[in-house]
Amino acid sequence: MSIRENRCGAVMTEKKILVVDDEKDILELIRYNLAKENYKIESAMSGEEALSRARADLPDLIVLDLMLPGVDGLDVCRLLKNDSRTSKIPIIMLTAKGEDADVVAGLELGADDYVTKPFSPRVLTARVRAVLRRNIQDKNDEQVAFSVHDLVMDPGRRSANYKKKAIDLTASEFSILYLLARRPGWVFTRKQIIDSVKGDDYAVTERSVDVQIVGLRKKLADAGDLIQTVRGVGYRFRE
Repeated sequence: MSIRENRCGAVMTEKKILVVDDEKDILELIRYNLAKENYKIESAMSGEEALSRARADLPDLIVLDLMLPGVDGLDVCRLLKNDSRTSKIPIIMLTAKGEDADVVAGLELGADDYVTKPFSPRVLTARVRAVLRRNIQDKNDEQVAFSVHDLVMDPGRRSANYKKKAIDLTASEFSILYLLARRPGWVFTRKQIIDSVKGDDYAVTERSVDVQIVGLRKKLADAGDLIQTVRGVGYRFRE
């Protein structure tokens, strides 16, 4: 991560992004748009090259195409997330494979977000900015109370209230709501939700996730629609 100065002379860090795609035109399109946002861009055109570059010079984020020659994008994601040195690098999948199964597979391997082709460069840039911001927040705010859409959650006290009215939640309900609400707009698969919940009152099955969501929506009452179903994938909190 390099250092630069902004217009006021303040020192800023320059985020490094590795873009992986086997199409030169797409690489150049992404490079051009992200470079305008002052990101430092590196590129790779195969899975093997992506793994080598990521391990040799750890990027701050990876934009990863799934359909690559040799080692495909899903395997690249799996190998990076299973390596302690690279497991914390956020990954945004960029893919023409927009079917539910492909999206779920990538998310369950640890990808942080996905964008389907054809894509808007502005949307991709916004997703990159959002994932980098969330990554910083994840490191610093794991136990910090927060408010979103009039919902206030305090993980230290295990308390939640909506419009200043307390919500009586079980331990697992609190964990699920906290997971979703802390990252508005971020889609979580049922498996990711299961993996995040640690509680004796929680039956660990994908069906039980749906049951818990129904219960949460009832307890949130008029705010129940804040929890949105993403068909074939999982759930998210309204952005």
